[in-house]
Amino acid sequence: MSVALRTVTDDEADIRLDRWFRRHFPHLTQGAIEKMCRTGQIRVDGRRAEASTRLLAGQTVRVPPLPQPSSARPTPAAPDPRVRAELEKLILYQDEQVIALNKPFGLPVQGGPGIVVHLDALVEALARDGQKPLLVHRLDKDTAGVLLLARTPGIAARLAASFRGRDVKKTYWALVAGRPNPPEGRIDAPLVRASDGRGARTAIANRDDPEAASALTDYRTLEHAARKLSWLELNPLTGRTHQLRVHCAALATPIVGDPKYGAPRDEIWAARVEGFAQKLHLHAHQLLLPHPAGGWLEISAPPPEHMRESFVRLGFTVPPTPASRRFW
Repeated sequence: MSVALRTVTDDEADIRLDRWFRRHFPHLTQGAIEKMCRTGQIRVDGRRAEASTRLLAGQTVRVPPLPQPSSARPTPAAPDPRVRAELEKLILYQDEQVIALNKPFGLPVQGGPGIVVHLDALVEALARDGQKPLLVHRLDKDTAGVLLLARTPGIAARLAASFRGRDVKKTYWALVAGRPNPPEGRIDAPLVRASDGRGARTAIANRDDPEAASALTDYRTLEHAARKLSWLELNPLTGRTHQLRVHCAALATPIVGDPKYGAPRDEIWAARVEGFAQKLHLHAHQLLLPHPAGGWLEISAPPPEHMRESFVRLGFTVPPTPASRRFW
């Protein structure tokens, strides 16, 4: 293969350079792409570029001679119609640009050590014209609710830019042990990733810690059962790993069923949650964001069954879930 010049299309705008290469040349490894960037073999508009460079429509990418893909590469299996049928039951909204799913509790979004079944692989069953839907953001394995997918890389890049730019309003529901004081407000507590005997964790950081990342969460109490349990609405203004779980714990109101940041050894905490499902009571209830084709998109999901049962047990009234919609 000789050197080739390719033009970035409108649909590929804002995609990272390494992801652009993996889309066009899926046999390339990340290491190979980064090496070709470091040595100047890959260029954008004639200039050296890093693998993380975000592309603009109309730019020219220099594609150097590339290794040929292995002929032994297995042919992808046809999507399982049963998987497709199950995924279609989870669809909250879809159009020509996006798909929104109601992610179930306990289903990992992506693969990892020991993870065989995950959503990123399953959505291959929803592929159209050879393009599978692409993840735009993430939810923890045990967080249920709205998960947004893009139909093409270009749409995914535009939506990811909206998430990075805080153009997306994210609303979560959580059932927590205790009652926050004050009942509503903003949590401004920077976070840092740390490690202890139980593995990697997110922790509240000192403000002068160079590793600390700003983390902001608005909250308000929707219902409470005396001072035993409370239903909180949470609006994260930043998107740090485990942000809501750590921030709720910082209020002295850990989320019910949270094995990592809860207080299972605390007798008072244990008495408050006794008899409630020991599953994480955190739900991605709603997204409000600019639609990539114009206007606004509002997507809502009902709470998972274990949270609904807990609300009913406490006498909380769960409002009907609004229909997901695009509006102007």
